[in-house]
Amino acid sequence: MTILDPKMQPQTGSTGANIVGGGVGDGPGPDVMAASTLDGTKVMSSDGEHVGKISDIMLDVRSGRIAYAVLAEGGFLGMGSKLHAIPWSALTLDTDEKCFFVDVTAERIKNEPGFDKDRWPSMADAQWGTTVHQYYNRDPYWSATRDVIGRDMTDI
Repeated sequence: MTILDPKMQPQTGSTGANIVGGGVGDGPGPDVMAASTLDGTKVMSSDGEHVGKISDIMLDVRSGRIAYAVLAEGGFLGMGSKLHAIPWSALTLDTDEKCFFVDVTAERIKNEPGFDKDRWPSMADAQWGTTVHQYYNRDPYWSATRDVIGRDMTDI
């Protein structure tokens, strides 16, 4: 059983997933890779439970940022699985273990309402998006964009 090391946890203000492990090399990955290569990647909770797999990575097309990853929990061959929107910044990609870690317990994920494959929520609904980010103790990804845009260019 692998338990998430506290040093692997992303910072609350982080807008992207952390990357740990030795998977650095030429070509794509792990810093830049096709989103489809992450589909089916298992997700482990902070208490070491396998809680599901990444089924989709949702892009905010207007900002060019990742809005969230979709975790498919349970089900058989994708049938009857409960889906969860997990903020990208709540995930850590472990290139050695070839999995993502989410820094919440399995019980917390199971208690999150989630959604089903026929009723996707809209991250464009700021209230829903904020609620999701708060559940995972993360700042919404769009608030980081506002902070950067609002800063004086001499601060950069």
